[in-house]
Amino acid sequence: MAPVQPGGGVDLVGRTVALELGKSMNASFIVENVSGGGGIIASQTVARAAPDGYTLMVGYVATHGTNPAVRKVPYDPVKDFTPVAMVGGTPNVLVVHPSVPVKDLKEFIDYAKKNAGKLSYGSSGQGSLTHLAMEQFKAATGFDAVHAAYRGIGPAITDVIGGQTQMMMPGLAAALPHIKAGKMRPIAVTGLKRHPLLPDTPTFEELGHKGFDGVQWYGIVGPAKMPPEITKRLNAEINKAIGSPQLRERLAGEALEPMPMTPEQFGAFIQADIARWSQLAKERNIKLED
Repeated sequence: MAPVQPGGGVDLVGRTVALELGKSMNASFIVENVSGGGGIIASQTVARAAPDGYTLMVGYVATHGTNPAVRKVPYDPVKDFTPVAMVGGTPNVLVVHPSVPVKDLKEFIDYAKKNAGKLSYGSSGQGSLTHLAMEQFKAATGFDAVHAAYRGIGPAITDVIGGQTQMMMPGLAAALPHIKAGKMRPIAVTGLKRHPLLPDTPTFEELGHKGFDGVQWYGIVGPAKMPPEITKRLNAEINKAIGSPQLRERLAGEALEPMPMTPEQFGAFIQADIARWSQLAKERNIKLED
């Protein structure tokens, strides 16, 4: 199950993993797109399903990271699910409109502080990763900028390209075509290493800003209490698949780098991600009321 409409990273991961599992396990895996509530409807459906390995979902940074951090969700992202396998992640990239007179992160921070309250940044919505990542950066460096929340990443990108907002922190896949076209200038990326599709753009980490290792990640989860032997087999097959050059190439279309993990490592990763964004949401008083 993909908890979004067709298209984009979540859908790609669901269809790619389904295809590979179908081949390796000689079974038929059907991808059902169940959108709504920022992934809440699909998450509830999977949490209530029989834990027999026949119902799986693409759990990602929204359903098992930022959403539980900023709003009350009708499922427990840890207790109601079995972590099966991490697939991959793509960094967020701090970009500015070409008219902003900065070339690197130090210049950006200086400029933002000198223009406190005059700058604005777009996001794909209140409580989204693109919102929280920028709030993390504002908190760490002490500059101020107005948040403009959009309904999705598309209109947010349109307005930064048009100059209505000066900056944002989208996922790399969404930003890359506009960076290549010269309509956005990349300043720094999240994650622990530079991304191969943007090799000249440094990480926040290497520029001395620790803790900016959050990424737009995608994995596979099932209902709680799945049999360990089924979980282990699915994990092994998915890890084997994401290690293949063909699958790496397919994921590269969404700027996704494979992140193989054991089920235990993936479970720990989910808990750490929720804790990270919950702490930030509390500090910055970010809360969505449904």
